[in-house]
Amino acid sequence: MAAPAEAPEAAAAGCRFDYDVIVVGAGIMGSCAAHAAASRGARALLLERFDLLHHLGSSHGESRTIRDAYPKAHYPPMVRLARRLWADAEAESGYRVLTPAPQLSLGPRSNASLLAAIRSSGAEEVDLARRWGGAFRVPDGWVTAVSERGGGVLNATKAVAMFQALAAKKGAVVRDKTEVVGIRKGPEGGVAVTTSTGEELRGAKCVVTVGAWTSKLVRSVAGVDLPVQPLHTMVLYWRIKPGRERELAAESGFPTFSSYGDPHVYSTPSLELPGLIKINYDGGPPCDPDGRDWASGGGDVAERVARWIEEFMPNHVETAGGPVIRQSCMYSMTPDKDFVIDFLGGEFGEDVVVGAGFSGHGFKMGPAVGRILAEMAIDGKADTAAEAGVELGHFRINRFEG
Repeated sequence: MAAPAEAPEAAAAGCRFDYDVIVVGAGIMGSCAAHAAASRGARALLLERFDLLHHLGSSHGESRTIRDAYPKAHYPPMVRLARRLWADAEAESGYRVLTPAPQLSLGPRSNASLLAAIRSSGAEEVDLARRWGGAFRVPDGWVTAVSERGGGVLNATKAVAMFQALAAKKGAVVRDKTEVVGIRKGPEGGVAVTTSTGEELRGAKCVVTVGAWTSKLVRSVAGVDLPVQPLHTMVLYWRIKPGRERELAAESGFPTFSSYGDPHVYSTPSLELPGLIKINYDGGPPCDPDGRDWASGGGDVAERVARWIEEFMPNHVETAGGPVIRQSCMYSMTPDKDFVIDFLGGEFGEDVVVGAGFSGHGFKMGPAVGRILAEMAIDGKADTAAEAGVELGHFRINRFEG
């Protein structure tokens, strides 16, 4: 961690600003950014439109995977950085949010993305008939590979709460039920953030991490159309068949897994709800985050996952009657499924930084993304990313031009 430093503009401006960094959106990315900024000695304000730890966005729930297995080479360095920062935060807070687990990648041997993910994680091919009580029934022509290092399950809501508490401990101000409706250039530099009640907050810099609401907010404040499309996805918990519960449990070493192909299915081991296992479809139909159909907005994802279970895990997981628990969630998708981590530009220049479009796979990298966003806001660059080998050029806004 760099030595504590004030935001340069705020230091020069004295008391012109209420805060050095105003973070809009208190999901995992915003909470990590606020913690990183406060850890630098910056006067940080974290604003949340809804209740803290709400279930309306993308950072709630009991489990997210962390894994090195990525088809795109620019993600494993960020995952490794995040893993170190997760460990630092756990040590600082005094409790754990990460449960280690192996990572299983499986799919047709002809799937180039799968083979690239296996290479990136250093996974080794295994015979699944000899692992985990023969839980998987895999067709001929499929590859199955396990990475024993670096994988695991993150308790999502607990993790967000941890970073919010650590941010407050470092001096950050954390406020919920504060909807931001405007961001403009301040009359004396910096930015002026306006809330739905008419309150105006002045900051040297602003970080925008509002998830599925990114396109709406950025369009309204800057006239910029960011192609971040919310998807309504479902978190599904299925009953494990009697006598098989221990075989699929995290404490027995059952892995997180990703099944490549159609459908793309992923899972975490049985952990937060004994006797149940989370198996999900990676995707969902487009949605308006302010007008979701809570009853059927997830489309046919449960049926697609049930068919996958019946083909690949028929002796271990029960599909009759459908999933036992269904929870709504959202992805914020970009066209290329890469993140947006960049200065907003235009009249805002480098005074507003945007972190968005995490496309259903960003949570695990929250501490790394938060650190990078905070450094960009305070320093105008991200030294931590460079030191960790994270190539931020992949996440620029201008890649969408044309």
